[in-house]
Order: sequence, then C-alpha cells, then structure tokens
Amino acid sequence: MPDDQDTPRGRRFLGTDRLAAFSDGVFSIAATLLVLDIAVRPPGTLHQVLDAWPAYLAYVVSFLTIGAAWLVHTVLTGRLTRSDPIFLQINLLVLLVVAFLPFPTRLAAGALNNAGAERVAVTFYGLTLLAIRLLGSALDAYARREHLYSPHEDGDDVQGPRRRLLPVVIGYVIAILIGLVLPEVAVVLYCAIAVYLIVPFRHVARLLARRS
Repeated sequence: MPDDQDTPRGRRFLGTDRLAAFSDGVFSIAATLLVLDIAVRPPGTLHQVLDAWPAYLAYVVSFLTIGAAWLVHTVLTGRLTRSDPIFLQINLLVLLVVAFLPFPTRLAAGALNNAGAERVAVTFYGLTLLAIRLLGSALDAYARREHLYSPHEDGDDVQGPRRRLLPVVIGYVIAILIGLVLPEVAVVLYCAIAVYLIVPFRHVARLLARRS
C-alpha cells in the first residue's frame, strides 16, 4: 500500500513500504553491531581465543534472537495491507529494543568471567530478550485486532510464532529466574530458546517422516 489514505471517519491509514524498509535497516544494523564486541587482544594466542567463549555464546544467542524477530516481522509486514500511526509507534518500540540488544549482549559477555556482576548482567540480558518477543507479539495482536492484515487465511508461517509465544515466554521467565542463581545455565537456556525460535522443527520432522 504505497499511499496514505483517510477514511470517512477521519482515521488515517498509512502505506507499508517505508515501514518495512526502515525496520529491515534497524534489524540489519543491530545484528551487525553484535560482532563488533567480539575481540581478542594481541598477540591472539589460542588460549585467548578459547577464553573469549562468553562473547561467542552471547553473539550467537543475540544474533539468532534478532534473526527470529526479523523473520516474524517480515511475515507480519508482508501480510499488511495498510498500517496506522499506533501500529508505527508499536513498531518503533520493537525496533528500540532490538537496536538496544547489543548493549546487554556486551554486558552479559563481559560479566560471564566476573562472578560479582554476572547475575545482574545476565538477568538484564534475559529481560531484553523477553521484551523483544513480547513487543513483537503485541505488534501482531494489534494488526489482527485492527484488521490491518490481508483477509487471506493464515498459514503456518503466521500461526507458528503465535503457537510458540506461550512456551517461549515461559522459557524466558524460567531462564531469568535460574540466572539469578546460575547465570551460565541461563545463557545456555537463552541459546536453546533462540534455536527453538529459528529452527522450523515441524518442517524438519515432516521431511524426515517423508524419507522414512
């Protein structure tokens, strides 16, 4: 929908092209910034490379989380026939937290080697990951409530993230609580959730069933 439109009731509906382009830019920049925090000081010995494992783990978790959010966002915006100012504002909140993610990622990676700070940093990290998922779901819920989607029947690419919302939220809450005692275990759980979000297990199971 390239042009803005005003309805007879005075409600303004907006196009979606600039929304998608701006959002894709923020997602890509946030994902790229993550790798800047992976650094090994000279001389770069094997021990130094291996000792930097917290940065690798945090990078994988955050990149997969951003990737999963982008996949859902792409499906969402692809089904939009229009948007409105409130939808744009919710979308900005989603992008705000996505663009913020490199900061808690850096904190968590640095704190995993510091026993005094790791609990706070990992908890802050988990809350940011949870916020990304909740705000993305709020964006989808608003679009459905205001009938901003095309009237075509929802496919599995749309229904899948909705089905996974509750188990993902529960998983994040459990991981955050565990992180108050065992921060390293919490980060591993965040990684497992990110893999769960990004890997289409149902499609993989169907392919394996066909081959067997």
